[in-house]
Amino acid sequence: MIRLMRGCAVAGTIALLAAASAQSRARAEAPAIVSAQREAAVAAIMARAARDPGELRLFLHAMPKGGDLHDHLSGALFAEDMIDWAGRKGLCVKADTTGFTQPPCAPGTQAASLGQTAPERYGRLVDSLSTRGWQAGVDAGAVDGHDQFFATFARFDPAVEGSEAAAMVALRRQAAREGVLYLELIHNPPALLQAGLQAGLSAPAEPLDAKGLDAFFAREAPHLAAMVPAMRQQIDAEEAQARTTQACGTAQAEPGCAVAVHYQAFVLRSVAPAAVFRSMILAFALADKDPRFVGVNIVAPEDWPVARADYDLHMAMFRFLEKRHPGVAVSMHAGELAFGSVPPADLADHIGKAVASGARRIGHGVDIAFEDQGRATMARMAREGVAVEINLSSNAVILGVKGAEHPFELYRHHGVPVVLATDDAGVLRIDLTHEYQRAASEHGLGYADLKALSRASLEYAFLPGVSLWNAHHPGSWAPACVDGKLDAPACRTLLAQSEKARLQADLERRFASFETEVSSETGEVTGAKL
Repeated sequence: MIRLMRGCAVAGTIALLAAASAQSRARAEAPAIVSAQREAAVAAIMARAARDPGELRLFLHAMPKGGDLHDHLSGALFAEDMIDWAGRKGLCVKADTTGFTQPPCAPGTQAASLGQTAPERYGRLVDSLSTRGWQAGVDAGAVDGHDQFFATFARFDPAVEGSEAAAMVALRRQAAREGVLYLELIHNPPALLQAGLQAGLSAPAEPLDAKGLDAFFAREAPHLAAMVPAMRQQIDAEEAQARTTQACGTAQAEPGCAVAVHYQAFVLRSVAPAAVFRSMILAFALADKDPRFVGVNIVAPEDWPVARADYDLHMAMFRFLEKRHPGVAVSMHAGELAFGSVPPADLADHIGKAVASGARRIGHGVDIAFEDQGRATMARMAREGVAVEINLSSNAVILGVKGAEHPFELYRHHGVPVVLATDDAGVLRIDLTHEYQRAASEHGLGYADLKALSRASLEYAFLPGVSLWNAHHPGSWAPACVDGKLDAPACRTLLAQSEKARLQADLERRFASFETEVSSETGEVTGAKL
């Protein structure tokens, strides 16, 4: 991206605009030229804002953000919402404030009234359902961030179960509030999760290895595929309820209605092989039939014994199903490990194996510097456009990896595409703006860097349709939209046919508007919108 010195910005822009009005060819090129001038001015404004955390937060909150591609629906919810849902269900709060129980409730333990009757216990419950207290030093010596983080899910599950529509509403509202255009939620319909964990046609403890995948698939796939319509109906119901709550499609529609949402079906890696493969068969079948599901992922702690022991088998399962569902994209949690958290051998190749097994994006990828073939893996990721989802706060809390120890800059140095994501914003008590601010303050990223990350989040999203850009290079327009002429007939046709390009065009318009407004407010360079 072109960077210009602030000293000549105003005079240079006036001259360019005058030339553009005098020559028709210059008029056609003016939007791109003015955008470069304007971006340089806004970059200088952000550099000044970066001296003060509050000013930087205000700047980044208003900055357009393409998408959040690593976003677990349940983990994105804040404890206060979950306590409210628990109260509406009539649930009780455990005596030790570590979660919920079914009624009848002992006096003073009703979730619905806990905030009014015992605010101090309410606060402890919030800490139990998130990492808030741990991050503030409460009981930090008694439990590490990893265990506190993963313990929260079982604690808040009774409140979240059946509240998926309300969860979607909460996430869309938050996304609209901070200028996020797209959410790629890691979320299963209840039937998929249940089918993967129940005994089904074979006991979960049934032995299964890579040689047995074909026979297992032949036996169970027909039965499992028959469940897909019911799973789609569950998502239909969740989305319909969310649209009603937000008055989508009406004159009173909330801003969150405009936030685009797709899903990744997920598989738990911490259970027996038969249960993992059953879930994976269902996940691929769902993603193949329902366009709302754009990919499949594998989740749960990578350092747990079952996940470590069965890692190669899980990769074989992915390869097996990718051949049968070539149109389904895959993102994998891989390399969510830190030196000392597992034996060195477990750090040697997880990311490399995930890439070799078809992952088009890598979630976390923290241990890349400890992989035996780390350089070769990053070279392949750069060459093939395999992006890594960077979750700065999550990695700091769960793994203790942050600042210069984080491989964020290592990936960028080796040309690997990177995107910023939240992972589990509610549990971690963060938002996507916070991750952008962390990238700026801890890794020295400037405005052009963050803008590139915002664009990358849509470029590497599993959105349907072709890109607005050529060869993953923002600014190199697709032939139909050459020179950024988004209103040209050919470009309008492209946007109508491609959801990805449509969202990318929306992001470009928002950046133009944001940069114009920011530079106007400070008396710096301004320019025409795209």
